[in-house]
Amino acid sequence: MDSTRRQITKIAREVSKFTVRMLKTDGVGTAEYDFIHAVRKNPGITQAALRELFTLDKGAAARRAASLEAKGYLIRKPNPEDGRSQLLYATEKADSLKNSKASVEALYYEWLEEALTPEDNAEFCRILNTLYDRSRAESRAGFPHLTQRFFEGAGKNEPSAD
Repeated sequence: MDSTRRQITKIAREVSKFTVRMLKTDGVGTAEYDFIHAVRKNPGITQAALRELFTLDKGAAARRAASLEAKGYLIRKPNPEDGRSQLLYATEKADSLKNSKASVEALYYEWLEEALTPEDNAEFCRILNTLYDRSRAESRAGFPHLTQRFFEGAGKNEPSAD
């Protein structure tokens, strides 16, 4: 039984709603933000690679890239290895958007923390860090314990590596 009632997920969802609302004041929607984030993490990525990443059709990827270029978040440079494609890079404006997202999220969490006494907040943060460390370690290991529990609980055998 999940004694947390998935409240971490529910809080994260509310933070996301607020963040999306605030990002829209910069004229960026969630799909565009994800596109910018992918370009920031993969400087010089092609539209074809972004299409694969997001399972977009050619037209949708081209429209999104063009829109973000027009808004000043992306720039294109010729691909020296393929004259038919161009490489996409994030601009300084895109980098400041990342900082903006982080600051909006921080604002939300700071507001939440105001409901706690300093002592309760310290204990909450200690416990949250313990849970985060466990989550990160499981993720980095490829989720072996959770995968096993998932398949045991579903009465299924794990898929083979073949």
